[in-house]
Formats: sequence, C-alpha cells, structure tokens
Amino acid sequence: MITIPALMLAGCGTSGPKNVAGLRSVVGTDLVGARGATSADQRKIDRTVVGLCAAAVWSKADCVRHGGQHNVSG
Repeated sequence: MITIPALMLAGCGTSGPKNVAGLRSVVGTDLVGARGATSADQRKIDRTVVGLCAAAVWSKADCVRHGGQHNVSG
C-alpha cells in the first residue's frame, strides 16, 4: 500500500521542455534585456506575446487582456 502513493507522487513534478528549440521559436529572444522602460522594450514584450498567443500557450482571454487578439484563433 505504501508503494502506490509513492509511485503516484513520482509523476508529480516539473521537468524541462521536451523541445527547447520549439519553445525558443515560440517565445523568441526579444525579452532578453527588455525592462519595460521604453517604447522599444514594450515592442519586445508585444512580440513575445504574439508568439505565445499564436502558439496557444496563453488563452484567448489572456491575449485579449494583454491588448489585442495577437493572431488567436478559435
């Protein structure tokens, strides 16, 4: 009986992404160095959000809340 809960807990954890290249293609590198202090920084943030929304990482409501549809379908 003790081994069953232990086996169940073994599946509960965090792990890295299965495909870092795929994640990088969605998120991009625009946020590197952006602090949100300038209009250029805001454009970098917006470009990142577009990728997250297009890949459906964020919900449609999250994307709209950020300030637009950002190529969200559905």
